Amino acid sequence: GLPAVGDILEQDGMLYLVMDYIEGHSLKELLEKEKCFSQEQVAGWGLQLCRVLDYLHTRTPSVIYRDLKPSNVMQREDGTLALVDFGTAREQKREAGGDTVWLGTRGYAAPEQWGGCGQTDARTDIYCLGTVLYQLVTGQDPRKEPYGLYPIRRFRPELSAGLEEILEKCTRKDPKERFQSCQELIYALEHYEEMDTRWRRKQKRRLEIFFCTVLAAFLCFCIGIYGWNMEKRLIKDTYQAW
Repeated sequence: GLPAVGDILEQDGMLYLVMDYIEGHSLKELLEKEKCFSQEQVAGWGLQLCRVLDYLHTRTPSVIYRDLKPSNVMQREDGTLALVDFGTAREQKREAGGDTVWLGTRGYAAPEQWGGCGQTDARTDIYCLGTVLYQLVTGQDPRKEPYGLYPIRRFRPELSAGLEEILEKCTRKDPKERFQSCQELIYALEHYEEMDTRWRRKQKRRLEIFFCTVLAAFLCFCIGIYGWNMEKRLIKDTYQAW
């Protein structure tokens, strides 16, 4: 999910990175063609990006990407995603009180990315990922009207309530209220259908049918035992009478 760095060159006081060329199309280009995608497709993309971000966040020191947006995600011909453009990435400095400058893209950037409003960390990337997934599944650009992030079922009522809950948690203003790691988010995306109220009602009905079947089987067993005993008693009484 990351382009490899082949070389680092310095010329005229400038540094140049020689990196893999990722052949394919950016998610921005795909959005321009499709407008929005199925929740299954978006959840799958979300899992791929989560694993890339989790790799970055678990380095020593952690690498915070800070500029996740559709134009920075490439889809290869085989369907896999790659994260490109690390111009705003930084190593996390745990002793720092906040970032000194504002970096990121308006609409996708987390509140703490404003200079002096807090330090960026793994939860910052989770916020940015949440806005990207929001756009992919609704087709609504967070940089345009209606401004802000609304519940996704406002635009597509057929979407899962579980996915809506996940994206709402990703994009909360307070980092403490978001998923605290990509591993948490990966688990949620893998089980988003189980968080859906319709799925829960369906499972509840299945459970009720199961218990009713077990109860009916138990009653049939009891009736069978009772009938068997009655038959034995009747045979005995008949024998005694004869």
